[in-house]
Amino acid sequence: MARATTDGPGGFAYTDADAEKRRGVRRMKTTATGLLLLAAVVFTLARWAQHNGAGAWSGYVAAAAEAGMVGALADWFAVTALFKRPLRLPIPHTAIIPTKKDQLGRSLGDFVGENFLSAEVVRGRLHALGLGSRVGGWLAEPANADRVTAEASTALRGALAVLRDNDVQAVVGEAINRRAAALEVGPGLGKLLEKVVADGGHRRVVDMVCERAENWLILNGPSVVGAVAGGAPGWTPKFVDRRVGERVYKELLRFIGEMRESPEHPARGALDRFLTDFAADLQGDTATRARVERLKGEVLARDEVQDFIASAWTSLRGMIVGAAEDERSELRLRARAALLSFGQRMAADERLQAKVDGWAEDVATHVVTTYQHQITSLITDTVAGWDADHTSRKIEAHIGRDLQFIRINGTVVGALAGLVIYTVYRAIAG
Repeated sequence: MARATTDGPGGFAYTDADAEKRRGVRRMKTTATGLLLLAAVVFTLARWAQHNGAGAWSGYVAAAAEAGMVGALADWFAVTALFKRPLRLPIPHTAIIPTKKDQLGRSLGDFVGENFLSAEVVRGRLHALGLGSRVGGWLAEPANADRVTAEASTALRGALAVLRDNDVQAVVGEAINRRAAALEVGPGLGKLLEKVVADGGHRRVVDMVCERAENWLILNGPSVVGAVAGGAPGWTPKFVDRRVGERVYKELLRFIGEMRESPEHPARGALDRFLTDFAADLQGDTATRARVERLKGEVLARDEVQDFIASAWTSLRGMIVGAAEDERSELRLRARAALLSFGQRMAADERLQAKVDGWAEDVATHVVTTYQHQITSLITDTVAGWDADHTSRKIEAHIGRDLQFIRINGTVVGALAGLVIYTVYRAIAG
């Protein structure tokens, strides 16, 4: 792996690969410069031979070498002018990359925005991809559904781990309290109670209360008799108090037993009428509804209720985390089955594919049209933050080797052009 180093201002990261590329550029520079020097030597020797009567061939060689030098120097100037000022001379329109860095960044950002982040390009590209069909076919594979389920479970566990229990409990508690405070419970309770009484659903409760009361009286008979006798006036004889207590106890036991055994007992009818009237008051009586609202507020304000909300979240969180960790949990099995079903349906249903494609296109188009400037500014701002000299070196390391081939080609092509021109000239002149 290439080792990253920071070289110079702007935080430009260079790697060993960049250093190797720069060494390649230097080798190509040496080759191109050597070819220029070779052309100069050939030109010098050809001129010397021509002046010493070596023959017509020396003129052709000299013309080719001279044009090769011109081509090499011209291309050297052009390549060098991209990255720095040739011979350090302040020649206009040189050192283009260092001096025009910010302008190049803006132009690159505009180019990307116009040609890659336009609504038409994004929508057309996504439409050509057939995203719905591809996603459906991918999700229909059991291995892919397993992978998505596992990744989703990991993300869920991570989210729950990041969330602070106190914050969640506060939010949940506030939401419940706000919802309960905004909703009047009296009318709803009244309708529910009215339906329960009309359906006879309360009778089992009455039966249970009567049975429990009868059992309690049987088990606590002496205590009931003693309580009644103890409440008698002090001037009455104790045996009378005792007889009165026993009589009251027997009547209570008889009353409860008859009420339990007889569905048509008058007390049951009285209870039915009471509950019916109370249900009506809950729905229509202002005073009753106000008392219920006060009672609701008092109940919600109790610490026990808030502790119950907190414990409910803790229990729910533990259940979710446990289910997310267990590969065979009902939560993960159902999620996997749902993904497989959705993928199979999407792969086969063209209308669903069209809906998914349209949704993806709309979302992507909205993002690029709304945030195009923010996205392209990432390019322009990043380039603007680069150091000019190090930007030039970085770019030269990546494209400089190819640019040196331009110098080599310029030397060769210049020499050939010079030879052709000199040949045509000699043909016309001769």
